[in-house]
Amino acid sequence: MEQSCAVVDALVPVAVVARDPMLEAGAASALRGHPELVVVPADDAEAAQVTVVMVDEVDRAVLDLVRTRRGAVVLVVADLTPAQALHAVLAGVRGLLRRRDAGAERLARAVLAAVAGDCTVPPDLLDQLHGTEAASPESALTGAGLSERERAVLSLVAEGHETGEIAKKLCYSPRTVTTVVHDITYRFRLRNRAHAVAYALRAGLL
Repeated sequence: MEQSCAVVDALVPVAVVARDPMLEAGAASALRGHPELVVVPADDAEAAQVTVVMVDEVDRAVLDLVRTRRGAVVLVVADLTPAQALHAVLAGVRGLLRRRDAGAERLARAVLAAVAGDCTVPPDLLDQLHGTEAASPESALTGAGLSERERAVLSLVAEGHETGEIAKKLCYSPRTVTTVVHDITYRFRLRNRAHAVAYALRAGLL
């Protein structure tokens, strides 16, 4: 699910965390080239509005980092399974990219989407999340209904459409689309858009 965000008024402070210094330096350099972002030191957690975490796989330590890191987290992984993607979404990740797909522009878009409250997840992983089980799901949509409007909005989110595109397709304002998604995530105690789509797919509501 590729989401983008509106233009921000001030520079967004972003930190890069990676075990490999070369990966960290490369990602930081790519982000410095974007006019809306400013890279801050990785150890300055208070200053970073978004943290890009680059890892080889999603394990318990990575999920703990996501849960405890201040601000939004965009996770860049060498490769991952649908189950690992679901765990990352449940932990609160605001962006999920495979390393091979994390070029400068796509990485910057994921960071800006996280700032706007959107979530970036590869479309093929969203498709595979259908039927994927998590060890400890926090909430289930099974047995809980969605209105036609909510289903229409969430279906377009699942297809990877941006907020503005969804608004045009459904003849809503962008604010209405944002409100609908917020209501869904709040009502079912979900973390973000990707979390909502994953559970709706698992529950057979989409």
